[in-house]
Amino acid sequence: MEKSANGILRTTIEKVRDLVDVSTIIGEPINLPDGLTIIPVSKVTYGFASGGSDFPSKNNVELFGGAGGAGITINPVAFLVVKDGDVTIKHIVSNDNAVERAVSLVPEMFDKVTNLAKKKKADAEVDVEATAE
Repeated sequence: MEKSANGILRTTIEKVRDLVDVSTIIGEPINLPDGLTIIPVSKVTYGFASGGSDFPSKNNVELFGGAGGAGITINPVAFLVVKDGDVTIKHIVSNDNAVERAVSLVPEMFDKVTNLAKKKKADAEVDVEATAE
């Protein structure tokens, strides 16, 4: 068992390497009967975290507590299509981008709605003042 934060991180990275190899990114070719070959291409994203602490001991024993972890995301992004010696790439369109764009528009839409509400309130106040005169 590893007895340091560096050791925990090193072990975590080694285990992730066992899970993700080059065939995860460029997949196995799929040969179709009509001579077409399709090769999947994926994007792999990962992150690591580890930490630990040495604890004081009355018995001159080194006490260490620590943990490590990793997160992996694998998303298909394209297919390489091979036919008659020609290679083309077919990108996969993700709906995530549309969601991200919609979320990024929220502040702008909020500002527009707020400004519209302020304008209507100001117009209503002008109408009340005009009616009072």
